[in-house]
Amino acid sequence: MTHAPSATPLAESFAPADRAAWLVLVDKTLKGADLETLTSHAAGLEILPLYSGVANQPDFAPAPRGGDQSWDVRTLVSHPAPAQAHDALAADLAGGAASALVRIDPTGEAGVAIGSAEALAGVLDGVLLDIAPIALDAGYLGVRAADWLGAAAKASPAAPLALHLDPLSALALTGGSPGPIESHVIAAANVAARLAPTYPRASLFLASGRVAHEAGAAPATELAFALASALAYAKALVRAGLTMERALGAIVLGLAVDADPLISIAKLRAARRLWARLTAACGEPRVAIIEARSSARMITGADPWTNLVRLTAAGFAGAVGGADALVLGAFTDALGRPTAFARRMARNTQLILMEEAHVGAVADPAAGAGAFEALSDDLARAAWTQFNEIEAAGGIVTALREGLIARTVAADRKALGAAIFDRTIKIVGVTDFRRDEARAAQTDNTPRVGVEAPDPRLPGPDSHCPALAPLTIESLAA
Repeated sequence: MTHAPSATPLAESFAPADRAAWLVLVDKTLKGADLETLTSHAAGLEILPLYSGVANQPDFAPAPRGGDQSWDVRTLVSHPAPAQAHDALAADLAGGAASALVRIDPTGEAGVAIGSAEALAGVLDGVLLDIAPIALDAGYLGVRAADWLGAAAKASPAAPLALHLDPLSALALTGGSPGPIESHVIAAANVAARLAPTYPRASLFLASGRVAHEAGAAPATELAFALASALAYAKALVRAGLTMERALGAIVLGLAVDADPLISIAKLRAARRLWARLTAACGEPRVAIIEARSSARMITGADPWTNLVRLTAAGFAGAVGGADALVLGAFTDALGRPTAFARRMARNTQLILMEEAHVGAVADPAAGAGAFEALSDDLARAAWTQFNEIEAAGGIVTALREGLIARTVAADRKALGAAIFDRTIKIVGVTDFRRDEARAAQTDNTPRVGVEAPDPRLPGPDSHCPALAPLTIESLAA
């Protein structure tokens, strides 16, 4: 006869947690110093030493988990040579990546030098598009690239393509558009509406706040930018003929995750709360779809190997925060294009988090934790306030054109620089523990060659706004 094992009451001999008892211990440790000295600040948020009585927010919708992979391990393909981009994509998919983000730049400066449907088809040759989703990053060429991807997937109507149309980020990054930015949004919505019936599983727009983040924005500003962009894109899709339900379901939120897991996790959780509120206000409640990419501004060149830890922290935050797809950069990105080794490290960091650490096994690991719940709520409230300010100014296009976004980001950037200057933020290998001799890391030095591509210019006067130029925290420490 067998007996079920009995439970061991591990906490039975411990008294219930009591705030008063904790305060006694704290007072003894602080030796008369004020309790407020334990309160810290990060990204404009107050972080308390102890949280109690914080309930899980009822309108938070965690990311669904389950299946073979807890989240989509997405690899970035940006080598300027199409043949080498194809080989890197094939190697990444064979090595465990589930999807790919193809960055297109006909000049070869920042992405794959392609300018036609045939060239994109060559990069994607051999990829089963209904199994390995392909996302795009093409700036103002997004409309053309969407058609190129649609042509490449013509035999796979069930392919979960990610067109990632995002002309507003292109405007914010460059400070100008070839033709009116309103025309670019309309053109993007029209091509999305045309392709949507053929590819019902495709996501159409990427409403990203990353351009603000990379320019120094605080998390609330990044969230507000993404939310305002999403609303502008949803309205454009409805005008193009889609239902509000289909429009909202076809928008992906794009956010950055960095080496501060506490703030990054709270930011992603806040994004889900904000999306739930916005879509409910539109009469079509939806669960957010989030693509998280590792912060480029956190990557340093002084001691590139330390970036491996930063990227691991960012990957952990993306997984715990509920990202549906996660893109990790390479630890050598501050120095140049990644080698096969650097790409493998970026890919395997995610796979270890997923397959060995089982980080994605729980839908919302941060639920009920006082710090995460409070910070998620604080960020959501601050971002909602900024979002309403953007809408009151006339929407995201007007806010960009009139400098509202630029002024907010400039203030955030100044606060970030001050935190680095007074050593509230420390950068290992840059401000602290700097090595006398740099530890070399190899990069790919293949010369880039540009190609001809369609002109993205649309009729009408160019639009202009103050550009949100990207920075690095390393440069702020100089």
